[in-house]
Amino acid sequence: MQVSAYVGFRAKGVAGAAVSFIGFGLPAFLLMVGLSAFYVRSHTLAPVVAVFNGLQPIVVAIVANATVSFGKTSLRGFGDIMIAATAAGLFGAGVSPIVVILLAALLGLVLCKKNSLPNLGESSEVNSRLTRTLSLLASATAFAFVVLFVVERKLFDLAAMMFRIDLFAFGGGFASLPLMFHEIVEVRSWIDGQTFLNGIALGQITPGPIVITATFVGYMLYGLLGAVVATLSIFLPSFLIVNGMIPYFDRLRRSFYFSRAMGAILCSFVGLLLTVTFRFASNIPWDVARCLLAAAAFVALLFKVEIIWVVLMGIVLSAILL
Repeated sequence: MQVSAYVGFRAKGVAGAAVSFIGFGLPAFLLMVGLSAFYVRSHTLAPVVAVFNGLQPIVVAIVANATVSFGKTSLRGFGDIMIAATAAGLFGAGVSPIVVILLAALLGLVLCKKNSLPNLGESSEVNSRLTRTLSLLASATAFAFVVLFVVERKLFDLAAMMFRIDLFAFGGGFASLPLMFHEIVEVRSWIDGQTFLNGIALGQITPGPIVITATFVGYMLYGLLGAVVATLSIFLPSFLIVNGMIPYFDRLRRSFYFSRAMGAILCSFVGLLLTVTFRFASNIPWDVARCLLAAAAFVALLFKVEIIWVVLMGIVLSAILL
């Protein structure tokens, strides 16, 4: 999603970024709405129950594989491992993942031994136009939140939560899972853990990012309007950040402080994903068939089999075995 916005921005500015962003995400949104409506009407049918009983351990395998992938790319030394382990311990103890992320960033800054701060003083007419455009978008977003707060507080709470999750989900879509699980299942109890796992499984059938699960959550809570509000809220922060950062990022990433803080945040997500893997697993009544499905899916993903094929094969095997 962010790459599509970046390409659109380079081609046609903020308008091009918006068109690319919407065009890339719209098919997944429409499919997820259809799948969510199907789930609401059919999730109690025996064949559907069997399929989702098989997909839940596959989701655990997918998140476990993401943990391994994050670990390979982010953990490069003893300090990184300690940050990941600390994050896992704090999250496991019930500390908010947003607090864990901020603590990791601060720890990364404390470990800095170089003095290299980014120079962001440059300005240009292009950057001024960009600032005005983004300010207008941010103002429109703030106005929409005010309207939701006045008209429908429940939708406001949903939008604010999704917006906050995306603000802190550095490192890609999988990084949002610990935050989303914590807020939706553990803090607010809007849906149970198994239903959340089913939403992730449905998201893997679509061509879109894993955070399209937000569409499922919104639909389960408040129907189509909830799906629209949740989807816009989960994607809007990253869209604004990508557009706002493009003129500065090449200079900013040369800062040792910035690089170390971001590296520490990514290390913390390894720990968060590890913890959420175990929490997802605790929501599943394990038996031999589910263990075999999870193991087979994990091995297939390690060998770079596309997730969609793993999910589709899981659907077939679940219908047969469960």
